[in-house]
Amino acid sequence: MAIRTVVWGENVHEQTNKIVAGIYPNGMHSCIADALNSVPGISATTATLQEDEHGLTAARLAETDVLIWWGHCAHGEVSDEVVERVAEAVWSGMGLIVLHSGHFSKIFKRLMGTPCNLTWREAGERERLWLTSRNHPIAAGLPDSFELENEEMYGEPFGIPEPLETVFISWFQGGEVFRSGVTYKRGAGNVFYFRPGHETYPTYHDANVQKVIQNAVKWAHNPAARIANPTDAPNVPVDVAPEKIVERGPKLHHAGEDGYK
Repeated sequence: MAIRTVVWGENVHEQTNKIVAGIYPNGMHSCIADALNSVPGISATTATLQEDEHGLTAARLAETDVLIWWGHCAHGEVSDEVVERVAEAVWSGMGLIVLHSGHFSKIFKRLMGTPCNLTWREAGERERLWLTSRNHPIAAGLPDSFELENEEMYGEPFGIPEPLETVFISWFQGGEVFRSGVTYKRGAGNVFYFRPGHETYPTYHDANVQKVIQNAVKWAHNPAARIANPTDAPNVPVDVAPEKIVERGPKLHHAGEDGYK
């Protein structure tokens, strides 16, 4: 069965900036989805900020194996309700890939629990991405390094938790370096952050960038059944404890009560 992937795009710059519209006439989200759909075993569709519930209804997320997220100028316009819905989907086993300026999205900061801040410069400088883990599935089929002629610089320190794995680091023409490909596990969900993708440059047309995202979808996919109600914290009655015990001492909750969380 194909990996059901949704590419979520903010879809603002494509409608308001002539340069971005010229590079991505159908939107960055469509460009990414087209690249994914060229790979056997992946079925990609799109969703945008402007759709009802941002295109991410509970029913759609339940049928999504991997969600890809790109946002920049409208992070604050994303509904908190949708953010929590996406977080619960990740905790239950949905994969999440966050691209470029999505480092400052509500969902990435929600899952990281840190500011996710960094330094930046928009000067169209060369970026060289180096593999730091040759045998990682996300690096499959890629050279030890590859270059993007024009990109926005992101620099350290990057305010994220220590990654599970660092797959790529970037060097920029101005001298900065950055952890540009990092993985996490959140609940049952696999999470990958990938740095390149400034909207005024044709980054998502690049074959190596497309290869990274294609590989990342396969890596992020968790084929196991979703965990139902991943935020539940049930009160376990005395009579169903694995070992026989006798209740003793005062308590705050009675049997069957949800209790305080």
